[in-house]
Amino acid sequence: MANYRDIKGFTIQSTSSDPVPNAGSWASQSGLNTGRKGLSGFGTATASIAATGNDGPSSTAAVESWNGSSWTEVNEVNTAKFYRGNCGIATAGLLVGGAPATGDTEEFNGTNWTETANYPGNITYPILLGIQTAAFCIGGDIPPFTTATNTYNGSSFTSSTAINTARSSGIGSGSTTAAVIAGGNTPSATANTEVWNGSSWTEVNDMNTARDLLAGSGSSSTNSLAFGGLSTALANTESWNGTSWTEVADLGTGRRELAGSTNGSNTSALAFGGCTSPGAVQTATEEWSFPSGPSFLVEGDMWFNTSSSTLKVYGVAGGLPAATWASSNSLNTARSESASFGIQTAALNVGGDTGSSTYVANTEQYDGTSWTEKNDLNEGRAMFGGAGITTAGIIATGYDGTLLNSVETWDGSSWTEVADVNTARLRSSAAKMGTQTATIIFGGEAPPGDQVATESWNGSSWTEVNNLNDGRIGIGGSGTQAAAIAAGGAPGPGSPSFQDVVEIWDGTSWTETTEINTARTMAAAAGPNTATLLFGGNTPPNSPTAVNEAWNGSSWTELNNLGTSRKALGGAGASSANALAFGGATPSQTAVTEEWTATAAVSTVTTS
Repeated sequence: MANYRDIKGFTIQSTSSDPVPNAGSWASQSGLNTGRKGLSGFGTATASIAATGNDGPSSTAAVESWNGSSWTEVNEVNTAKFYRGNCGIATAGLLVGGAPATGDTEEFNGTNWTETANYPGNITYPILLGIQTAAFCIGGDIPPFTTATNTYNGSSFTSSTAINTARSSGIGSGSTTAAVIAGGNTPSATANTEVWNGSSWTEVNDMNTARDLLAGSGSSSTNSLAFGGLSTALANTESWNGTSWTEVADLGTGRRELAGSTNGSNTSALAFGGCTSPGAVQTATEEWSFPSGPSFLVEGDMWFNTSSSTLKVYGVAGGLPAATWASSNSLNTARSESASFGIQTAALNVGGDTGSSTYVANTEQYDGTSWTEKNDLNEGRAMFGGAGITTAGIIATGYDGTLLNSVETWDGSSWTEVADVNTARLRSSAAKMGTQTATIIFGGEAPPGDQVATESWNGSSWTEVNNLNDGRIGIGGSGTQAAAIAAGGAPGPGSPSFQDVVEIWDGTSWTETTEINTARTMAAAAGPNTATLLFGGNTPPNSPTAVNEAWNGSSWTELNNLGTSRKALGGAGASSANALAFGGATPSQTAVTEEWTATAAVSTVTTS
């Protein structure tokens, strides 16, 4: 019988060797005529503008034009400033605000500068992205740091949806309908990344290195390059593919307060100016480029290797087998049986048992490096579930000596009691990637025994929906209100009959699917129901485990174990490639935190 590829052939690239990832590099180019820091830049790698800045002793109005090989002085801006927001191309650029703080706005037509409608307030170092006639002006230092977002239509500013994390001196790329922002000052340097879908901002995978005073280049919300920044004058460069940041080749000269070709891309960009220390302004110019052909490899690329006659793909799934858990800073309070949600670099750990059935209300937030104590729950508890992100979450049910049906929501700073669930219970699970206004809880224990009940939350009330097929406690739960996963569990407290059962929720009903390899209860889960990581837990007869398994939508694969065996731990993460494990019991309560990160790798696609 003929196979599919013989009949249909190929519409993808064929090559005799596998492409090489992260092949980009920086090359030194002709320097600016005037060295400066805090300058503005816009354009592409072959046509850019360097405007304003601080040349050491004072602000400058100087402007230079890049033609792909050298800089030429052109007409100056109307107002000498530095730390201005900037976007556009070399023949249609936009500058907003600057230091000293004002709302000054100027447009460039390739020859002259024209003052136009002021920003509604005084602002320094906002993030600008888009084009001259359709731009986003985001955040900035008014002071204080702001979450404000305003659109500019070429003549006026209009208020839009605020970002989640107030910041200045970050980077952004895309448009007013689809954008990404990252990094900046909050007032400490941040790695936080947010994406805009045209109606709301969502926190996603953070940069690898927190930084402010950086520069960037990007053509869309799925294509961006970040480089330089921080008081230590970084050379680090990272590339964004719409899902995650990857460290690539460093700048030749590490620096901060530099500028870039904001409308370039993560394969073609220009970096110029800045400083290596407060007084050491730079003229250095560097160009970022990728070689063409089979050495160019980005997330999602697929090709046919003619030498091995195999179809291959590049992505984080290929890197899962090699990924390992790395130690990070511990929780401030060791505990187990807490609620947890968020992503690897922005997670929340709530409540829990600190030992001897001491149920606490503590809330801690992880920023990708360390845990910070936040405002407590209104009601201390353990053995409960939660969902959401660090600025908008929800927790429900639990135990404080009695079964609880109470529910609280989190707005990023405090907890508020809202409508109760219908069935009080303990050790229930939640679709933790759900939102503050849309998630489900399922399973748990309440008289007369194990629960199959599933309840759905719409932001104001709970509704009973179709039950689990198998009632159990301590389920590893994740996913969303419309697509959840329930893995493992036990049919009751102290039972040796720990289960390997897995069920998938499609928004209407639960369906049993492929079992996990290691039966267990009180494991942590992270990710959607098509790319889930299940780690830790309790195995018969009562032994904490370090076992780690990944689900790809059809099967479970055992991967590298946790560094610390534990049960009843917290977990967070956006996929099976990026997760966070924290707390739990060994059997005594622990504060240990571990990060799981899989980098993109080449893998073979099985076809027939």
